[in-house]
Parts: sequence; structure tokens; C-alpha cells
Amino acid sequence: MRLGAGRIALAVLAVIVVGVAIFGVAKWREINRVRFVSSMFSGVEQVDRFRDMDSYFPVRAFQRSGPVSVLPAGSKITLPETFDWYGETREIASFLDETDTTGLLVAKGDGTLVYEKYWRGNDADTRWISWSVGKSFISALVGIAIEEGKIASIGDQLVKYAPELEGTAYDGVTVMDALEMSSGVAWNEDYSDPESDIAHFGRALALGDSMVDFAKTLKRKHEPGTVNYYNSMDAQVLGLVLQNATGMSPSEYLEKKIWSKIGAEHDGYWVLDDTGTELAAGGVNMTLRDYARFGLLYLNEGSWHGEQVVPADWVKASHTPDAPQLMPGEQEISDTIWGYGYLWWLPREVDGPYAAVGIYNQFIYVDPAHDLVIVKTSANSDYGQTNDETSWREDETVALFEAIAETAGTAN
Repeated sequence: MRLGAGRIALAVLAVIVVGVAIFGVAKWREINRVRFVSSMFSGVEQVDRFRDMDSYFPVRAFQRSGPVSVLPAGSKITLPETFDWYGETREIASFLDETDTTGLLVAKGDGTLVYEKYWRGNDADTRWISWSVGKSFISALVGIAIEEGKIASIGDQLVKYAPELEGTAYDGVTVMDALEMSSGVAWNEDYSDPESDIAHFGRALALGDSMVDFAKTLKRKHEPGTVNYYNSMDAQVLGLVLQNATGMSPSEYLEKKIWSKIGAEHDGYWVLDDTGTELAAGGVNMTLRDYARFGLLYLNEGSWHGEQVVPADWVKASHTPDAPQLMPGEQEISDTIWGYGYLWWLPREVDGPYAAVGIYNQFIYVDPAHDLVIVKTSANSDYGQTNDETSWREDETVALFEAIAETAGTAN
């Protein structure tokens, strides 16, 4: 009897082990996803994850088509050895290493590449996560939707196109308010705080929850259009507006309106939540050169080889602050010293270079005065461990770009 009971116990245990194993295999991506999100901003190395996002999340591809637009090799520049940041001298090689740089590219306005280098196992075929650089793609798509009459006006309220937001903190917020990070919705984007809104947002995404449902939980803090407080959910709800207004997901609209027109070299993909909704706040994945092509599109005022892909006046408006809270400089009605446009940053002057910027030091830097685009992909493992520039190193990166622009601008 005792032996029989032991066999039964072993059989039951075996069934449990097999069941757990089957569950584990079925949920392997979800389990890894939770591990991934929980380790962000902890100092853990992220390089392998950032080039393999489709192993963690569902994605939707946007496909290239037509001839590849050649980015010809030009006279190569040598990076300066140092750059200056507020009176402090920084060594460029050390800075690139410390910020876990995976790619750096410098292109002239005609597409000529004067610098291109990869590190940490990346190469020209590596697709890399944009993080908030993807917000600037949302901006471009909104501009196209307005040009096509899909969105009647940036002055329209979001709920006109996204009735799902009626009765929420986004009821009464306009398309322009969201583009300018001036929705007035209460939000904390402190990556070093595990209880911040952005941390809760990341966990909701990891657990497969709806991002639209998450938006409905937020509260109002300021009158819309009065303060500029960075809020990733503002871009996220614009993704919902785009989908409802155009009848296409942001990735489908991107493929039709931009990706098929600029001679992209590779297909890209967009991270989704488990309901099939794009992470409009930062889920674009593409190669370094294709990020550069998007930057060149903006440098050339939305035109690509004679075809107006993004309206020229939209490109201009996107990097022209039009309200007090959007102006560069320290002020109480903004949580940053940088200026802001339509989901584009102005790190210095109103009429100076502008940039798409993502966490961990992703950059598309557009410098019209020097006729340059600079792209940097990175996995700065220190990022977000503090809620300031000591771990962000974003303003420092702009100083690096300024030094590179001076070198490239004087090269033959």
C-alpha cells in the first residue's frame, strides 16, 4: 500500500511538472517580457533586448517597397577627440562607450554618409528600438492625416476621433495639446521611481493590458494648453486618434504614406500591446540608416527626391514652439529647459537644431544650419537610475553632436 501510494504521488508530481513545463513554454514570451520590463532602469545591460524586441512583444511589420534610396559614401570625417559640455571637457570615445552606443551615423543633406560605425554586435541590418524617437513618427503621421483631411484641425478635441476617451482626463484636450505635451493630464515620467506613472504603464504593457484602458485611469492636473509636462500617454492617445481617423493602424499608415516613399532599406516593425494596439509612445524598430532617412526627410522639409511626403509647413511647425510653455529655458510652466514643438525637441534655440529623442540615448538630430542629420542608437545602462542629467546624459549628447557638426561642417 505504501509503495502504491508513493507511485501515485510520483505520477501526480510528474503531471504537475509536465503541466508547469507546458505552461512555461506557452507563456515564455510573456514571462520574459515581465522580466525585461522589471529590469529596465536598474543598470542591467539591455543591448541584446533592444535589438530583439519582437521576441518579447507582439509586433506589426511595416514593409519597404521600391528601389532603395542610396546613401552614398562621402569623404569620411574623423570624430574630434573631445567635446565641451558647460565648461567641462569630455572624451568622445569614453562617452560613446559609457552610454553603450551601438550605432552612430552622420549624413549630409543630400544623403551622403560621412560617418557610420557600429558597436556591441550591431551592424547595418540590425533593427533597433526607437523608444520615444517613435513619437516624432507619430507627429509626421498626424501632419499627413491633417493634409489629407482625415483630421480636420489640430484644434479639434481628441474625443472627436477617439470617443473612447469621453469622460476621461483627455476629454477637452485638443490634438495640438497632445502634440505639444500640454494635455494637462497628471503624469509622472520619473524612470527612477518604481511607482511613477511611466513605471505603471510599462508594467501594464508587460502584463498584456490595454494601453487605451490605462489612459482612462488618469486624472486631470492642469488646464489643457497651459503647461508642458512630458507625458508619454499624450503620444499614445494620438496613436488612437490616428487609427480611428484614418481607418489604418499607425504602422499601416506609416507604410503607405512614408515607408513606401523614401526608399527604406529594410522592413521595420512596431511593438503592440496584447490587444493589437501600437505602442505609439515609442515602439518603432528599424535600422540606423533608415532612422537617418527619416531625419533626412525632415531636413529636406518633408520632401524626398521631389515628392512632398510630409507637408513642408507641418515640418516647420513641428520644430517651431508656439506657446510660452514650449520655449527653451527654465520656467515653472515646463518640466524641462529644452524647447518643444509637435513631438520634437529643441535642445538649444528656437531656430536651432531639433531632435527626436528616446530613452537610453536614442537620437535623430536634425541640424539645418550645418545641413546634417546625426543618428545615435544606444543602450545606456545607467539611464533612469536618477531623475536628472547625471544618468540621462541627453544634454551631454547634444554637446557631442554640436562638436561633430562643427567638424563635419568644415570638412570638404
